[in-house]
Amino acid sequence: MVEADRIAAGVTGHTTAKVSSLHGMIYDELRGKHGADGARMYALSQQDAIGHLAATAAELGVDCELERVPAYTWAESEETAEKLRAEAEAAAEAYLPAAYVTETGLPFPVRGAVRVADQAQFHPRKYLMALAGDLVRRGGRIAERTRVVGLEEGEPCRVTAENGATVTANAVVVATHYPVFDRALLFSRLEPHRELVVAASIPAAQDPAGMYLTPENDTRSVRTAPYGEGQRLLIVTGEKFLPGTADVTERFERLEAWTRERFPDARVVHRWATQDNSSTDRVPYIGPFHPGARHTYVATGFGGWGMASGVLAGRLLARYVTGEDLLRPGRSCTTPGGCPASARRPRCWACRPPSPSTSSATGCAPRTPTPSTRSPRAAARSYGSAGAAAPSTATPTGGCTPSRPAARTWAAWSTSTTRNWPGSAPATARASPPTAR
Repeated sequence: MVEADRIAAGVTGHTTAKVSSLHGMIYDELRGKHGADGARMYALSQQDAIGHLAATAAELGVDCELERVPAYTWAESEETAEKLRAEAEAAAEAYLPAAYVTETGLPFPVRGAVRVADQAQFHPRKYLMALAGDLVRRGGRIAERTRVVGLEEGEPCRVTAENGATVTANAVVVATHYPVFDRALLFSRLEPHRELVVAASIPAAQDPAGMYLTPENDTRSVRTAPYGEGQRLLIVTGEKFLPGTADVTERFERLEAWTRERFPDARVVHRWATQDNSSTDRVPYIGPFHPGARHTYVATGFGGWGMASGVLAGRLLARYVTGEDLLRPGRSCTTPGGCPASARRPRCWACRPPSPSTSSATGCAPRTPTPSTRSPRAAARSYGSAGAAAPSTATPTGGCTPSRPAARTWAAWSTSTTRNWPGSAPATARASPPTAR
């Protein structure tokens, strides 16, 4: 892993760390754009990511303050409450443990809310530093303060750093929040936005016992975290705006005023800003970097929900296969009913009609996994030297081949086995020229 600054810093280090499948109001929209199956695939992939994160924390034995709590999207106006009724129905149809409720743990009344049970909140840096340590123990390498400036796709791929170092890899994942290489023109399909955050101490007895979000009042997001004896840290996010917009001071003042109004005993102790990128259809881009990519992949456009979607991206890309791929970066159409059949130009990936037993994304049968002929030790050594994550026990075969039906859930796609490959390396090592492998 090559990092321009320090790992688990930046946006990830300052996230509010909600690990939730309830992303505001999205399931009714997904159901309209991608159908009930698309919404269901999205929901199941998020639920799988939450379970995987919790299981990994337990496996590593890390105290990352993981708490299982319900998530709510709430409304104080009747107009928004009506939209939440449809959202609750769509979320339940997508197999989430969702319900429409009128009572929450917030210290003020709400008109209505969508409640999804058994979600999670945690300390992201404690978790990620433990994960990085585990990667190193398994033979992985991490190069910090090594800015990547060049990418040569091929067999192998070559990644060039600003200091002249070169890393060769069997596969490359560009996971840089905003892609540093834009061969897929993702800049035209990503929308950046900033939000402000204030953190305040409150008595533990006033903990609302859950994670909360409302699209009203220019977005308000609420969660808590452990904060000393008899206290909780109340984290409030909101005042969404475009980067470069003025009046940030006034926005902080409005957010702090709202926090003190709704939680009178809150004492603000910290404040900061964060930034995220959203895709134009609110579904992240996870998959091949561009239509012609064979060994390069991308993960971006998490829309502020990178804690669960980031886990999903890692699991999906580790065992990537070509198939009916809702998250593929190559999608371009969300027109109800798809592109007109009479269109002169070939229809987009999202609307291309499938052949029998094939993927509508590529016209080819989904690649099916075949057991690797290499031993786990050899596979780990090969991937470790390439700077990529350790491989799963299955590798994709190329070409158009007979396969199982394309429709499947992300949870099934991303299931992986526990690996215990040997090896060690420094926890953080700065790559040095001319070559780092």
